[in-house]
Parts: sequence; C-alpha cells; structure tokens
Amino acid sequence: MFNLKFLKSLKNALDSKAGLLAFSESQKAVNADYIKSLSGTELKIKTDEQRLEAMVRQQLKEEFPNIEKSPSYDLLVDAVIHNYKSKQLQAADDTAAKAD
Repeated sequence: MFNLKFLKSLKNALDSKAGLLAFSESQKAVNADYIKSLSGTELKIKTDEQRLEAMVRQQLKEEFPNIEKSPSYDLLVDAVIHNYKSKQLQAADDTAAKAD
C-alpha cells in the first residue's frame, strides 16, 4: 500500500512537471516568433530611414557643393529629415480626418 501511494504521488509530480515543461517549450516558440516579427518590422523601418537619409545627403550635395564639409551639415540633414517626417505625419492625419 505504501509503495502504491508513493508511486501515485511520484506519477502526479512527474505529470505536473512534464506539463510545466511542455508549456514552457510552447511559450519559447511563441516568444521567438513574436520577437522575429518585431525584429523584421524594426529592420525594415531602419532600412527605410537609412535610404531616406542617403537621399537627403545626396540631394544636399547636389544643390550645395562642398556642404558636407560644413560643421552643421549633420544638423541640416537631421532637420530636413525631421521636416519631411512631420509633413508625412500631417498628411496622414489629414487623410484620417477626412475619412472620419
């Protein structure tokens, strides 16, 4: 009788531990997929921003020769990108307001 109780308690303990391990493994897979999806989105955004910055730099160099030697060149690039993004957000807000 003692052996039977011991075996049942051991079985229950192992079953609960196995269930916990199975749940933990399933959560790892879900978390990995979630992180991968976020990373892909973030990488695309960074790539788009890098392309925009390269285009702004090229345009400024074409319009103002030797401007890249200016100490405020990077600030000018940042200001142009900020202005562009602000106008883009404003246009998106205006479109959303018209849709409502």
